[in-house]
Amino acid sequence: MSDTPVFKRVLLKLSGEGLMGKKQFGLDTEYVDQIASEVKKVHDLGAQVCLVIGGGNIFRGISDAAAGIDRTSADHMGMLATVMNALAMQSALERQGVQTRVQSAIPMQSVCEPYIRRRAIRHMEKGRIVIFAAGTGNPFFTTDTAAALRAVEMNCDAILKGTQVDGVYSADPKKDPNAERYDTLTYRDVLTKDLKVMDAAAITLARENNLPIVVFSMHKPDSFANVINGQGLFTVIKN
Repeated sequence: MSDTPVFKRVLLKLSGEGLMGKKQFGLDTEYVDQIASEVKKVHDLGAQVCLVIGGGNIFRGISDAAAGIDRTSADHMGMLATVMNALAMQSALERQGVQTRVQSAIPMQSVCEPYIRRRAIRHMEKGRIVIFAAGTGNPFFTTDTAAALRAVEMNCDAILKGTQVDGVYSADPKKDPNAERYDTLTYRDVLTKDLKVMDAAAITLARENNLPIVVFSMHKPDSFANVINGQGLFTVIKN
């Protein structure tokens, strides 16, 4: 493994569902610890890391809005779910000796720091991992869009999206054995082919700022560290 990471500063985007492990909802602490271990390996390589974690394992605003809850209220509830996930990941990382800070777009100073761009950058420069919670702080925006926004604000080299599969496919490979896997894609490809990588707002924001998106599987040991070093299986989305 290379001693010099290809990416110096990255934002890792994880879905809330990815923290469930084998459970039907909530958090699987064993799996959270596994993810924390993978993040620590990258941190130990000298790369600066920040994270955005979804909240779908606890509460998903869109689906619950459809069930009768006001969409704005449902989205705010979803934001609070991401804070819960962020605190769980912070605890897992700090158990492994990695200093971590949670910054929330919704101020809750007795729980975590408010989001302040310069403070977040300074934390990473000091070797701390920063987890951005509560999305953008606004309803009608997903955590994908929040991830793209924070990655641009932090001057990251790339967004790394940890998923259940080793890249982007033309269809769900678990349902369609003939699904085509892509090594590289353009932002336009993702939008025109309606590939379910990130939502259109996130893709557009990344394209406007020439920010690569790297999609890989978080389930394989050392996969995050391998991607940081330009190795392993992944799909790169760029211009």
